[in-house]
Amino acid sequence: MGKRLIYGGLLLALLVAPFVGYPMFLMKVLCFGLFACAFNLLIGFTGLLSFGHAMFFGFAAYVSGHAAKVWGLTPEVAVLAGTLAAAMIGLFTGWLAVRRQGIYFAMVTLALAQMIYFLCVQSPFTYAEDGIQSIPRGKLLGMVDLSSDTAMYYLVLAIFVAAFALIHRVVHSPFGQVLKSIRENEQRALSLGYNVDHYKLVAFVLSAALAGLAGATKALAFGLATLTDVGWQMSGEVVLMTLLGGMGTLVGPAVGAAVIITMENYLASLGSWVTIIMGCTFVICVLVFRRGIVGEIEHRFGRKG
Repeated sequence: MGKRLIYGGLLLALLVAPFVGYPMFLMKVLCFGLFACAFNLLIGFTGLLSFGHAMFFGFAAYVSGHAAKVWGLTPEVAVLAGTLAAAMIGLFTGWLAVRRQGIYFAMVTLALAQMIYFLCVQSPFTYAEDGIQSIPRGKLLGMVDLSSDTAMYYLVLAIFVAAFALIHRVVHSPFGQVLKSIRENEQRALSLGYNVDHYKLVAFVLSAALAGLAGATKALAFGLATLTDVGWQMSGEVVLMTLLGGMGTLVGPAVGAAVIITMENYLASLGSWVTIIMGCTFVICVLVFRRGIVGEIEHRFGRKG
């Protein structure tokens, strides 16, 4: 009951947030919060560290932006196209990567992500360093005009809530329990008769699709898809968000994303010092909050989730 009240309070706060805050900033927090939650599904609940999750986030942004601007598709179809593209890349990448473990798995994902990055640099539809700009938001279902930041915010919020509910359901399902057993002791799960590679592949594809959903939504909300979205730095940033908020918790990655995005936006005037401040914050978090912000709170108050 307590957890439901917390979730209800957070949802209520998000519903009224655009009236007291800047909608564009809030949309950025939600998009990267979803990205971090998608990544956490893989590392926090399956125990697989991917160093290439930006390829799903960034490539979906490109596909969604191209579909909306060049093909003239409606926003919901454009976002779906980007999500499906990320899922397809995730299926191929996962098929290759899940056969490896530990650092070898991470290196395979990093190598494939770099291949996707160079593909985006060379492909005509990405416009290289210029990226896809002025992506139209269009009308949702042909009726709701998304040119208003407030209307777009509520679409982003609806996508975030739906994706978060899906992650919550997956984590607390029998499938999610198998993922946790794989994380804790893969050999034991294998000895119990589970097809470990199959479960890891499904989790990888699901994580990739949700990361793609975040990237596609971000491209539509900001009207922009660039190489920054698909670069290795973005993969490192989502790792930082997840660890800072609390790996293996449900809301922790979103909290970590909120902290990082807030620092990047409100400390932007400091220039390169932002990176130093973020690094110091991460070091302090590792030393003081080893489980992450939310993870430490849950541990202190005896909550799990």
